Amino acid sequence: MTGRLIGVGVGPGDPEHLTLLALRRLREADRVVAPSTAVDAVGRAESIVRQAAPDLRVDRIPFEMAPGAEARAVTARRAATTVVGWLDAGETIAFITLGDPNVYSTFSSVAAEVRGLRPEAIVETVPGIMAFQDLAARAGTVLLDGVESLTLVTALDGAGAAVEALGDASRAVVVYKGGRHLPALGKALAEAGRLDGAVMGELLGLPGQRIAPMADACEQPASYLATVVIPPAGARR
Repeated sequence: MTGRLIGVGVGPGDPEHLTLLALRRLREADRVVAPSTAVDAVGRAESIVRQAAPDLRVDRIPFEMAPGAEARAVTARRAATTVVGWLDAGETIAFITLGDPNVYSTFSSVAAEVRGLRPEAIVETVPGIMAFQDLAARAGTVLLDGVESLTLVTALDGAGAAVEALGDASRAVVVYKGGRHLPALGKALAEAGRLDGAVMGELLGLPGQRIAPMADACEQPASYLATVVIPPAGARR
């Protein structure tokens, strides 16, 4: 008998951003699992759930956040093999992940491997509040209005995608995983005339949270999960 795999977004860090639906799915599941760098390490997603629902048991799956697509695929395949064992026993598995499970998430790579191993498995997701939404709210930044549009990019491999997106002055830009490249991003924003109004946030809702205008924050790198939001050029709201 094949069970059900549910990717549950738990938000960027503040346990109060865990939705009622997410909490219900966690309580209904036979097993709640979280990716972790080691079996004895509490990851960020698990720490959020622990605060919101301290009575829930969370099983950890070692997940190496390795650089490179192939290395990440190998890690996801290993995690999927563990998950499939539980699914074969008919369990409903709630796999918790930061932010939303369908956007730059550990869950999506694991789910793809699970589908490859067990095509008949039921895979669902529960949406979560994303870091850029939290940052915009905390910074008082209106990202979009009227017919404006938004581009979401990652700076995992450098600032190139962000630089390209900045070329359209009427478009808001959100940059994920750009902490290591914050100085390069700051330089690109200045050259594009987009530094004014841009804001950076890291460790949102977690100890060490920092929110600052990009003009003040881009001199040095930030943490891996730093987020940058850039309103359309000339936006005054």
